Amino acid sequence: MSLGFSEILLILLAIVILFGLGKLPRAMGDIGKGIRAFKGGLQGLEQESTEKDTPPKTVSKPADPVA
Repeated sequence: MSLGFSEILLILLAIVILFGLGKLPRAMGDIGKGIRAFKGGLQGLEQESTEKDTPPKTVSKPADPVA
């Protein structure tokens, strides 16, 4: 199901009525910040899952010289 021009226009008109023209830029900015925070959280989860999948690195000590 695709949206036609009249449906998109009606949705935009409803958004303008709900938020008003003065608050619309601020509302869009807040939505953008929320999306960026959500993406950042997803990237953090991906990094955590890859860290759990990789085995821990072991540090080998040099052998003590036998004298």
